[in-house]
Amino acid sequence: MRNLPLALLVFACAPPLLAQGAPPQLAPDQPYSMEYYYKVQWGHQQEFLQLFLKNHYPLLQKNVESGRMLSVKIEQPANHTTEDGRWDYRVTIRFKNSTVATTANPDEERLIKQLWPDQAKYIREEQRRFEILLGHWDLPVTDITPPKK
Repeated sequence: MRNLPLALLVFACAPPLLAQGAPPQLAPDQPYSMEYYYKVQWGHQQEFLQLFLKNHYPLLQKNVESGRMLSVKIEQPANHTTEDGRWDYRVTIRFKNSTVATTANPDEERLIKQLWPDQAKYIREEQRRFEILLGHWDLPVTDITPPKK
């Protein structure tokens, strides 16, 4: 009898907790979106963006050309937020499907050497890009917008 209030509390709270679970996954052959967030040291945002556009964006474009990715979009917030929630750049990639999004590209090393023949310089610049990075996180997103009627 002592556990009855606890059981009722758990029962009352369970439906909202279950409703907040992960959104349903799409079929394996459907496009799959990921958002990549970058938080850069204050004062280094422009340097990070220049290095990103020089040493990473061309690789993303090659993936779009090959059909592995459907699109790449780079955004920055119009206003700033609190330091805890701050991000400087968001890169949204729509992949061909979830398998492609979650597996390594077997052609990546070859593409990197093709795009940047001066590997020592490329490695130095990529190291610098990550030195000025405070945080980076990836967020898979599922479009759950109801279809138009």
